[in-house]
This record gives sequence, C-alpha cells and structure tokens, in this order.
Amino acid sequence: MKNYTPKEIVDALDKYIVGQDLAKRSVAVALRNRYRRNLLPDEIKDEITPKNILMIGPTGVGKTEIARRIAKLIEAPFVKVEATKFTEVGYVGRDVESMIRDLLESAIRMVKQEKMQNVMLRAKELAEERILDYLINGRKSKRQKNPFEFLFNAQGDEDTHDDDGQEIKMQKEQLREKIRSGELNDRIIEIEITDSSSPILEMYSNLGAEEMNINLQDMFADILPKKKKYKKVPIGEAKKILESEEAQNLIDMDEVIDEAIRRTEQDGIIFIDEIDKIAGSGYTNGPDVSREGVQRDILPIVEGSTVMTKYGPVKTDYILFIAAGAFNVSKVSDLIPELQGRFPVRVELKPLTKEDFIRILKEPKNALTKQYAALLSTEGVEIEYTDDGIDRIAEIAYIINQQSEDIGARRLHTVMEKLFEKLSFEAPDITGSKVIIDKNYIDEQLKDNLNRFDVNKYIL
Repeated sequence: MKNYTPKEIVDALDKYIVGQDLAKRSVAVALRNRYRRNLLPDEIKDEITPKNILMIGPTGVGKTEIARRIAKLIEAPFVKVEATKFTEVGYVGRDVESMIRDLLESAIRMVKQEKMQNVMLRAKELAEERILDYLINGRKSKRQKNPFEFLFNAQGDEDTHDDDGQEIKMQKEQLREKIRSGELNDRIIEIEITDSSSPILEMYSNLGAEEMNINLQDMFADILPKKKKYKKVPIGEAKKILESEEAQNLIDMDEVIDEAIRRTEQDGIIFIDEIDKIAGSGYTNGPDVSREGVQRDILPIVEGSTVMTKYGPVKTDYILFIAAGAFNVSKVSDLIPELQGRFPVRVELKPLTKEDFIRILKEPKNALTKQYAALLSTEGVEIEYTDDGIDRIAEIAYIINQQSEDIGARRLHTVMEKLFEKLSFEAPDITGSKVIIDKNYIDEQLKDNLNRFDVNKYIL
C-alpha cells in the first residue's frame, strides 16, 4: 500500500473531484489509518479494524468517483457493487458473498499484471526466439509426421552441416535486428498459441451458478493437455501475443493467488452503492428478501467473517467498506441498527451549486470541456471556451436540475452533448476551422429547448 499523507490524498482527489471537502478528508484519514495499522506490532494490529464510511448525498455529487479514485491512487483491490442486485441467501439473485469473490478476482488481475511486468524482459527474449523460429523454419517444422523420425536423422553427421549451421546463425541475427527495429512489423506469420476458449460447465443449485465456481478448465486443467491453435498475424501483433503468453508461463500462479488473498484481506476496498434502496421503512406481509434480508446477509461480511472462494478462504475483518446512498426517501435510521453501527463515519455530501458546475467544467484534469475539445481536435477543429460561455453552460445545467430531477454533475453530460450535437455532426466538413463557445453560441444552439422549457430533452 502506497504511503500517502492525508493532504496528498486530498490534493490528488482535487484534480478530479470538485468540492466535497468533508468526504475527501474522511476518506483520506481512513486510508492513512490503514497505513498506520500496517506499521504496528501484530498483537495490536489484529485488534484495529477499519472505520467504514457511509456517504449520504444526492446522485451525481461525486460519491462513486471518490471511492474509485482512492482505490486507483493507492493501487488497492477495489470493487463497486449495487446493493439492489443482491437478494437473501436461498432466493434467486446474487448473494452478498459474491462481492468478496469479485474483489479477489480484481486483486488477482492486479497482482498478475505486476508479476508479468517483472518478467517482461525475459518474456520479450523468449517471444523473439519463437518469432525467429517461425520465420526460419515455418509452421511445418513444428509437426513431425513420424514420431520416430529423429532416430533416422541421428547418424552423427553433425560435421557435414557446420556451414549450414553458421549460415542459419547469421541469418537469424539479421532477422533479429530487423524484428527489433520494427522493419518486419507488417509481415504476416503463422504462430502457435494456447487456445483459452474452454467450454464452461455450470452446476446449478439454490445458491446459483456463481456459488459453485466450477468450470471445465479448472476440473481438467491437470488432466487434459492445453489445446493449441495456429493464427496468422503481423509480426508486430505476434510480439505482443507471444510476450503475454511467455510472461504468463514465467510467473507462479500460486504466488499470485497467495499475494492476491493477502491484499484482498488487508488492503481491499468495497464500495456499496444505493444502500438506501435496501433500507426498509416498514414491515411487509411476506419475506423481505431484497431489503432487510440483504441487510442481515451484509452484516456478517462487514463486521468480519470468512468467505469461501475457489482460491481459498478470505477473511473480511480488515476490508474497508464504503457505502453510499441518496436517502431521499428512506433514512439512515431505517437500516437495521447492527448495520448502522458498522458504518461509524458518516459524511454528508452537499448538492452541487452553479459555482460548483463552473469549477467542474474548468478545473478537473478530465473536465468535459477538455474532453470535447480533444475529440474535435482529431477532426482538425479547434474549440475555444469563453468565461461567459462556461458560465452559461453551468447556469443551464443548474436550472434544469432545479426544474426537474436533480442528477448532479451528470446533467452536464446531457447539456454538453446537446450543445455539441450539430458541431460533432459537421466537424469532418469544417476541418481547419476554429469555433468559439460563448454565451451567444450556446443560446443559439439551445434556443429551441430553452424557449419552450422542454426539460425532457435533458432527462437521462
């Protein structure tokens, strides 16, 4: 886990998320406490559990983005789940333990990628040798028609082929230089690769297919040989394919799985969105399998339990859970008391104002204004925004949010798409031109909708 101070974490989040300082501070402190915990002796370390966070605020104000950015920042296993996807165990639907399995799969992909990067130099050498072999010998040399053919060829006549061997060696070195320089990148060769498209054998039970975690490849991986196939590709693409294949052969998957389980247990982050949708506001006649039933199933995972996966048991005691919900219909108190107690850090995110919209359009590294300008620059069209233009876009988005459903910053996507609809269509025909996005241009493009207050055009 990377060592970031709380201020550094907040500064990193500020590059992508506008406002919501309290939420950023809470998340930064939670991450720093995880780092501090790792420095403690084992006897104290085991007693300190993460302080889970509950974010409360309307949609589109940055709850999901905060969680996603911090996971990327500290390079921790991360998974986002929707609370509404789960049902109580024993009923049709996803069971809550699947979020731990998804988190472990994310950790395995992360660790595997890191291990492959460490052996990539060796993998490139092996891939290069394979390409040279394909170029010199071709596909036919890979197949022996007669399995005892080597007996007839082994006559001890090595000395008669010294000149041929020297010539092949020189030819090989010449080809190697051309491959490394990229001179042969467009040449088509036929390579042999492992066929990874194995049929899946699903076993159904009342827990669902995902619970069984059995497929044909896992069952017979050590019994049946891996299937090979031939594929014609340019050498440039063949290098990437063979490098990836050789890198996977060089890494130890047992080490990958062990490290992934450790990271999942110690550094994993699970973001549970729409938790307000499973907050029951009253009692029903039948079993409430998608509300209170889900809360009762989530409770042991959040407070600490062991989940069985196909890679082994995973403890959830030290996984950080971040839950989020609008709570515009239900209240936090509608959650069962035990679950409420497992989210001690409460953060309320504020609705976005017009000033926030202006900052969102200007400040983030991935601001929408920069994205549209970059897209149209590929057509040779230069986009320039004026201050009154950005102010007008923010004003329109804020007014529509007030008049209809408030969907936060997502409203900017709808307004910007409508604003650039005509320009995006005509861009290939006006290559080399410059378009200034000011207040007059915006009012001209959106006049039909603004005059009629046809807000339905903007509702997602």
